[in-house]
Amino acid sequence: MDPFLVRALAAGLMLAVVAAPLGCLVVWQRMAYFGETVANASLIGIALALLLHVDLTLGAIVAAAGVALVVLAMTRQKQVGRDAILGVAAHGALALGLSLLAVTRGPSVDLMGFLVGDILAVTPTDLAWIAAGGALVLGVLAAIWRPLLAVAVHDELAAAEGAPTARVEAAFVVLLAVAIAAAIKIVGVLLAMAFLVMPAVAARPFASTPERMVALAAVIAAVGVMAGLALSLGLDLPGGPAIVLVLSVAAGASLAVRAR
Repeated sequence: MDPFLVRALAAGLMLAVVAAPLGCLVVWQRMAYFGETVANASLIGIALALLLHVDLTLGAIVAAAGVALVVLAMTRQKQVGRDAILGVAAHGALALGLSLLAVTRGPSVDLMGFLVGDILAVTPTDLAWIAAGGALVLGVLAAIWRPLLAVAVHDELAAAEGAPTARVEAAFVVLLAVAIAAAIKIVGVLLAMAFLVMPAVAARPFASTPERMVALAAVIAAVGVMAGLALSLGLDLPGGPAIVLVLSVAAGASLAVRAR
């Protein structure tokens, strides 16, 4: 097997394991639009990293986490609905990121690569970032899993029982930003949240406990990565969209089977 294909498969499988619990939490808390906002914000970090000549993944993580915390704080006010705030933030972040990329000069700017990813171009450095970020995310998730579940089920009840809901939510959105930044190399800014959410959606109808849903989502994501790479190589399609296409079929089929 070619080295570039080995790196692509390793990156996709590692991210599949990391994405499963985060995607399930996003589905349980109905935060898919929030995740889209975080993903779009990472484009700002990429543009600034290009301008400042620093690591792109680091720039994406910092920008995504910063915007996520600001938006989380803004959604706690009562004057304007959460959906409206997220709509403004998501599209504003995307517009700002694209504008910053437009003023960035040089051959290193690959707009399509940032938007839809290029899993076959994963480098050893990218693998190191994904492995380190993934280990960090899984470690923190394991430490705060029970409070996260309590907040996902009923945040007000969790607060009444003494759970540190504000800190748990802040930790979760930072972890989400790290995972999305890692996913950008594989599926791009536009499809990063789809990679997290679709396996969870496909797993939900067939899982009786949260832990089983996470495990099933990880398996579905891993199979989607392998099938998507095979589809990409066989039909000469972009790797990221091919993976998400497979996952979307899996989610649709799962819901259809359950509906029957």
